[in-house]
Amino acid sequence: MDKIVRVSVTFPPDLLREFDEVIRKAGYENRSKAVQDAVRLFISERKWLHEGEGKQAGVLMLLYDHEVRGLEESLTDIQHHHFNVISSTMHIHLTGRDCLEAIAVKGDSEEIRKLSDELASKRGVKLLKAMIVPL
Repeated sequence: MDKIVRVSVTFPPDLLREFDEVIRKAGYENRSKAVQDAVRLFISERKWLHEGEGKQAGVLMLLYDHEVRGLEESLTDIQHHHFNVISSTMHIHLTGRDCLEAIAVKGDSEEIRKLSDELASKRGVKLLKAMIVPL
């Protein structure tokens, strides 16, 4: 049997409250199992995005806080840098602070990966979800 490793993770209070509520409704008995499942999902999505080769198409869904200084300009600059794989974008105002952007992509898998990584790594980006398929 593999040895269990204990780790410590910090959460903003609102995120932890929301996480606890979601896992309670989903029937999880403890946080550890829910965090393990979340990490497994993250790993499988990133592997799929990073191990694909050739041409791909799909959508990058980006949730971000538009009040973070310089974020919108940075996101726009990144998208302009990767214009060759972006087919279109749709911007949705969710709340006074939160925006959702759907970015339709089609092209080389490596270029889509770079775009996704650059967007996801910006401070103020809360979530980037990729739905990518090979062509």
